[in-house]
Amino acid sequence: MMNYISDIVQTLRHATKKFSVPLADAIIVEYGKDPYLILISCLLSLRAKDAMTIHVCRKLFAHARTPQQMVALSRAELEKLVYQSGFYKNKARALHNVSVEIIENYGGKVPRSKDALLAMKGVGPKTANLVVALAFGQPEICVDTHVHRISNRLGLVHTKKVEDTEEALRMMLPKKYWIEWNKLLVMWGQNVCTPQSPWCSRCAVRQWCKRVGVTKAR
Repeated sequence: MMNYISDIVQTLRHATKKFSVPLADAIIVEYGKDPYLILISCLLSLRAKDAMTIHVCRKLFAHARTPQQMVALSRAELEKLVYQSGFYKNKARALHNVSVEIIENYGGKVPRSKDALLAMKGVGPKTANLVVALAFGQPEICVDTHVHRISNRLGLVHTKKVEDTEEALRMMLPKKYWIEWNKLLVMWGQNVCTPQSPWCSRCAVRQWCKRVGVTKAR
């Protein structure tokens, strides 16, 4: 199984070189491994496309790049800045509340603990795992819709829920690939293994794919 996974990872590394990196990775390229900016970008990305969210992040970070600067913005200012990411009122509230908690409980620094992040209102497993993985280098598996869909299509896991996919991947995916798995599958899911009518004819890993659940493909 390990050689099988290694072949998939190596192939996707090569095949995704031409694709835009996911949002959190793009934030790191532009702003460095700042745990706070990675966290904020993840919260803004919920139910929004990366292509739009990166512009919202840039606009917001021009005004606030620390928890202190974030809470100094009025709610109206914050809502205006994040408006284009969708669900702007909820997101503005979440950004403010998380920033306050980081200031009051963690001395203005994003905690390295996954449990501490999960205890923050508005921070779910996907966000917590991505922050500790990308910002702090701790091996975690971030499972979003792309990771859930493609891991099942490949036949690596057989799960119905995202949380079950995370647990299943922990059991069979070598830890050295935990952090990278999300990045590779997000890029592949956005460009090739799409939710509807995936491009199976273009798929670099089709020799290993069981095409579970695929009824129509291009």
